[in-house]
Amino acid sequence: MATAPTSDLLLDHRGNTRPTFEMPLDYEQARLGLAFHEAGHAVLAMTYGVHVVSSEVVAWFPEPDRYTVSGLTTFDVDCVDAWHYAAQCAAGEIAQVQYLMAYGLWTPERALACAADHDRERAVDVLAQFGYLLGRDHVPAGGKSWGMVRGMARFKVGRLWREIRTVAHAMDENTKLTGDQIAAMTGLTNPPKPGGAA
Repeated sequence: MATAPTSDLLLDHRGNTRPTFEMPLDYEQARLGLAFHEAGHAVLAMTYGVHVVSSEVVAWFPEPDRYTVSGLTTFDVDCVDAWHYAAQCAAGEIAQVQYLMAYGLWTPERALACAADHDRERAVDVLAQFGYLLGRDHVPAGGKSWGMVRGMARFKVGRLWREIRTVAHAMDENTKLTGDQIAAMTGLTNPPKPGGAA
């Protein structure tokens, strides 16, 4: 795309513009990294019993020799364990950093550019609506810290790396995948859409 996508793809759940970071990678490497990010969300959500609608990489060139990449994974959530939901939120950043490590691209600067504070803030806000306490930098009484949730996500990303890698490369090639396509290529089950057929 030559121009930015519609604003709904660039806003977080609070309606704020998602932050951007300079990623010291070429376009193809950065695009694949975002595919890993979205694949992390989609694969973990599916394994936790969430119906995945679609997952995609969004890329555009705002000016010559300058690119921007983002992504979007959509779900139909009915009932999911609160901490599983939070781990799914953390999985994008974890999978993207793991991609850098697995492909020999990791540097501290590149890892920092994978930060997805909007995913953390979504988890904090969603869990709070249901009475769960998720601390950004501490363990609240009766709750968990973001670090603990990241640990849960890191474990699952490691166990599901083959599936995440398969989805990421297919997404990089096709831009957008449906949940059913993800299930078919990984052997996972896309749970039925809440309140109706899948």
